Amino acid sequence: MPRPRQFDEERVLAAVQAAFWDNGYAGTSLETLLAASGLGKGSLYGAFGDKQRLFLRVLRAYDEANDRMLREWLDQAERGTDVLRDFVTGPARDPSGEQARRGCLLANTAAELSTSTPEVAAEARRSYAATTAALADAVRRAQREGDVAARIDPIETAQAVLAGQLGLLMLGRIGQDPAVLSTMAETLLDRLLPAL
Repeated sequence: MPRPRQFDEERVLAAVQAAFWDNGYAGTSLETLLAASGLGKGSLYGAFGDKQRLFLRVLRAYDEANDRMLREWLDQAERGTDVLRDFVTGPARDPSGEQARRGCLLANTAAELSTSTPEVAAEARRSYAATTAALADAVRRAQREGDVAARIDPIETAQAVLAGQLGLLMLGRIGQDPAVLSTMAETLLDRLLPAL
């Protein structure tokens, strides 16, 4: 009979996620994972599998949490345009630039691993499709509310909003001035979300 786990799985996964996010997949050594998790190698790999399986689990959990958050955000927002605006301006909101330099775990991972790890590319496609669907719903809502022109296509606009936000994330990672990022975000919103 297997012994019950003697550790808080959610805490361990959160600590491991932070290590991968800060260091990237290749830059996160086994020693880093052991230090972050507080577990021995046998316990860590026995519970979660090898480094790649552990990473894919952490990445999927991160993506699912973001998907839920975006849907909740859309449900609770006063206006559909609030969701779109906050989504695009997010990378520029921290005046210190620290959050922007950390970037997004999925975007960082896609840049690092999508050409060499098919599972990562598939997860990125899945998550970005879910994000696009939520953003398209935000565009449709903004159209119903009269804040965005009815002539624009919600799916195409959502795809462009996502592409723009990913570009801002990448620019934030390289240390672009947050004020410049903010101006870029506002220009992007003005072009992609024409008012009536």
